Amino acid sequence: MAYDHCHRSRAPGRRSPRRARRARTAYFRGDGWPTQPTRGPARPEWRIDMNEQESGDPSAAAGQRPEVAVLAGGCFWGVEEILRVVPGVLDTDVGYTGGWHPNPTYDDTHESKSGHAEAIRVTFDPSVLSYEDLLERWFFKLHDPTTLNRQGNDVGTQYRSAIFPQTPEQRSAAERVKARVEASGKWKRPITTTIEPASTWHSAEGYHQDYLRKHPGGYSCHFMRE
Repeated sequence: MAYDHCHRSRAPGRRSPRRARRARTAYFRGDGWPTQPTRGPARPEWRIDMNEQESGDPSAAAGQRPEVAVLAGGCFWGVEEILRVVPGVLDTDVGYTGGWHPNPTYDDTHESKSGHAEAIRVTFDPSVLSYEDLLERWFFKLHDPTTLNRQGNDVGTQYRSAIFPQTPEQRSAAERVKARVEASGKWKRPITTTIEPASTWHSAEGYHQDYLRKHPGGYSCHFMRE
């Protein structure tokens, strides 16, 4: 059975008032793990001791260390609302990535002036939830990956479907999953999801974080397809 597409309309007036506060920025090392943000405190649970990993620590080898996935699938409110309760997900943070603006705000991104996508950074336990399952069982089912730069009535490059692998292993996994989804025949149109290089992560303004948890019934164009 082919998946349907999202045609849900935006409820009027659901976006919060625009604020001037600049987003916090976090940088990722080459291994995909975040370092100290330029604003705000670091999140210790996201740090990893590379010396310990290289020494063959049993817990690290067993996959007990959290991993980070960065995904874009339309308005980040709806993506976060689904992914934050997935078993194995430890934390979510919505923000902007994949563009050229050095310190974007929601205004910059919403008007397609920054090149950034509305995205979500998911910290997860790979011993409970694998990266491939996160993509195949959740990401590719919670949004329509066949509508270029669009989800429902949300139109613009900031709403593109994209995966931002944080490691070479994640890139290989993303390519495998995308190929399987394309070959499955579940979608009637070609998959437009891009696999883009990891770049600087910019956390969105605070009022965007967990928006639909704080505002039940707020706009969302996201739902799970079977």
